Amino acid sequence: MKPAELEAELASGRIRPAYLVVGEEPLLRDEALEALRQAVLDPGSEDFNFDRLEGESVRPAALFDALGMLPVMADRRLVILREPEAARGGGKALTEALAEAVPALAGGAETVLVVAAAKVDRRSRWFKAFRDPAAEVRCDPPKPGRETLAFVREEAKRQGVLLGKGAAELLAERVGPALLLLRREIEKASLLTEPGGKVTREQVAAGTCDVADEPIWDLTDAIGEGRSADALVVLAKVLGAGAVPPQLLAALATHFRKLLRMRTGGSAPGPPFVVKKLERQAGRYAPRRLRFCLNAIHETDIALKGAGALSADTALERLVIGLSS
Repeated sequence: MKPAELEAELASGRIRPAYLVVGEEPLLRDEALEALRQAVLDPGSEDFNFDRLEGESVRPAALFDALGMLPVMADRRLVILREPEAARGGGKALTEALAEAVPALAGGAETVLVVAAAKVDRRSRWFKAFRDPAAEVRCDPPKPGRETLAFVREEAKRQGVLLGKGAAELLAERVGPALLLLRREIEKASLLTEPGGKVTREQVAAGTCDVADEPIWDLTDAIGEGRSADALVVLAKVLGAGAVPPQLLAALATHFRKLLRMRTGGSAPGPPFVVKKLERQAGRYAPRRLRFCLNAIHETDIALKGAGALSADTALERLVIGLSS
């Protein structure tokens, strides 16, 4: 099912025993996890009835212990396990435990298990365990073009922003399938017109950053090639030119998702010289390291929303150094 179908099902009152939230779009994954958290947990019960486990470090025994606990003064517990294949060796012991645990929950356990991952091996036994009554929630980014345009229109409708002729198309073209950035650009566009008025194509052109701007790709290349000093110089340049942190984080997330796909046997579209460049950069990183980089980008985004004490420039500088090291 898609995230919208998950929300509709939760709104109807149905809560399944286990969910696999999988896909490379972090915004959709985060929203699906938040919808599940709100549906499963009673208000104020998180301290007693919520466990968050990291696949990179958790042992199968800890997973079984979390799933076997009874809820405290509530109907259900929630266990979220992130990236079960992230452990060394593909997390074989943990994923074998999952293959056993998920069917057992179908019998009516009082704990709901949610497994979240950017990418999984769909041939594996543990993945196949998420069949009805469990469910898979697909959180793939939209494809450039029609799917991205559909997201722009739906998101504008959700925010109550009226887009004039050509405005949605230009937003989709300039920002691309970077959903978090698209959401923020739509919010920003709503400030360019009077209440109840339509945002025009001209206003979008004047007020929306172009993610395809060449200096941003200079930044991702400097990071991917390990040129930390050059990366910091380019970062200062693009910030000085008016690029906003969400724009940069969206570009970095897209770039590192491509590197992870290539490093794990996948491919990335583009001209041959671009593909070769990505292959060289991907070779610098182990898959585990690339997942760590994507998590660091996500944590920086959270910090820039107010959860951290560092300034935006300092947080971005620290991120760039970490990604390029």
